[in-house]
Amino acid sequence: MRKNVTNSGALEALFKPELTPKEMLELGVFGGLYFSDKPKEFPRAWFAHAKLSPDKKRHAELNYFKVNASQPLRVWQAKGWIHPQDPRGWFQWYCRYYLGRRTDDDARQINRWLAMRRHISQIKNNCRAGDIFCRPRQRQALLHWAYDSRVM
Repeated sequence: MRKNVTNSGALEALFKPELTPKEMLELGVFGGLYFSDKPKEFPRAWFAHAKLSPDKKRHAELNYFKVNASQPLRVWQAKGWIHPQDPRGWFQWYCRYYLGRRTDDDARQINRWLAMRRHISQIKNNCRAGDIFCRPRQRQALLHWAYDSRVM
């Protein structure tokens, strides 16, 4: 079992997202529901080609792999994954981090991001090289965490 990293310098060295928030939104994540209201705190350019829900409902077809791979916000809240400063969760935290914000929640979020690597191993161990549609739910979940699962 992997231990959580607590040293902020070590964490920053390990935290290397493969996708920017803009790239994630353009590829299709969270069924188009996340940020469908285009929050003004984020650059307008992020939303120019984003795949966003037209009706405030989750649409699997808006996801890159055309599958639903996320749990509703109420599940995240029940599991204690939501920090009050980022009430929409991981992606809101990542967008703000990407824009330069640093907080006391960074270590927890980066450790959560690191924990997603187990899915990379599962894909590599169970899929033929180049078969990007093998394990689409896991690949979509990795996209939600800024891992580019199209190139594994």
